[in-house]
Amino acid sequence: MTVRKLTFDGFRNLHPGQWEPCEGVNILAGDNAQGKTNLLEACWLFTGARSFRGAKDREMVAFDAERAALSLDFFAGGRDQQASIAIEQRRSVSLNGVKLPSAARLAGNFCGIVFSPAHLSLIKDGPEGRRRFVDSAYCQLRPAYIGTLTEHAKVLTQRNAFLRQMGESCSVSSSEGEMLALWDNALAVAAARVTAARCRYVQKLQPLAADIYSGLSGGREKLTLSWNSPAYEAGASAAQIAANWAGLLANAHRADKSAGFSTVGAHREDMDILLDGVPARTYGSQGQQRSAVLALKMAEATLLQEVTDEPPVAFLDDVMSELDVSRQDYILNHIHDWQVFITCCEPTAALRLSAGKVFQIKQGVISE
Repeated sequence: MTVRKLTFDGFRNLHPGQWEPCEGVNILAGDNAQGKTNLLEACWLFTGARSFRGAKDREMVAFDAERAALSLDFFAGGRDQQASIAIEQRRSVSLNGVKLPSAARLAGNFCGIVFSPAHLSLIKDGPEGRRRFVDSAYCQLRPAYIGTLTEHAKVLTQRNAFLRQMGESCSVSSSEGEMLALWDNALAVAAARVTAARCRYVQKLQPLAADIYSGLSGGREKLTLSWNSPAYEAGASAAQIAANWAGLLANAHRADKSAGFSTVGAHREDMDILLDGVPARTYGSQGQQRSAVLALKMAEATLLQEVTDEPPVAFLDDVMSELDVSRQDYILNHIHDWQVFITCCEPTAALRLSAGKVFQIKQGVISE
């Protein structure tokens, strides 16, 4: 999967024009607020996802423009393709001359992974971000998983609504217990499907991420990933996981009624990220944490490649900060057979690039 040419007009601070990157590593160098991240964001929108910066569509239109227009020529699926995006209050898109009903329909046609400083929350923040990372990544591999997540969220919402109706008393009457048991069974089945999918994904992700992290650290450190769920046991079937969840939910009736929500379940699972056997969140340095997140994102791309039969494009925003020279060298010169885009402010990093292209960006204008 390769970006051939990006054309842009009225997008953020980018001066109207076009850009043709190389098929290997592309470094986008320049001071802060010159447009480096804007260029990555413009390309990223063609994956069908929202802005990785959390921006609303209208916020991506230049201050002095009524609309933004983007066009991407790319190679995927064994052929050259073209997609366009027009942004006013919302995005309208077309692929190979055919208008699509929504921007999300671009998903699967142009695939990419993105790293930005915001993704450090995968390690620094609580478990919600780690669950979201695993769920989003697995949805790309198995789109039907979207329905699994939707069903689980629906049942969880209904069980929580019943808990709120029960009142604040700690005791659970027999009739309340019988009704809760019905919700327990429904939620246990839905949660088991979610847990099983997450465990499968992390088990596939673990060796790939560990290998990439070993390369980044020069073999000096070891990354270990595991999915932390009280209902999962090695080799357990979905039925066994469901039975485990049902038991845990039954034991939590009094606590759940007192809290007014489900205190246990797949919605409270987490992924353990360890460096040399200790939690990366607590003991990892800034550079180690950044390396761990990068390894996760690159491993995600490797798994995605197994489905699409071609590597996705990698967008790495400000990835070089707080990394030592050896880790920077690995990123610049040891990622092969992928098209990679790297933004950086430090010009010396570009000097170590053995093959690829360096582009300068100043006030929204791109030059080689």
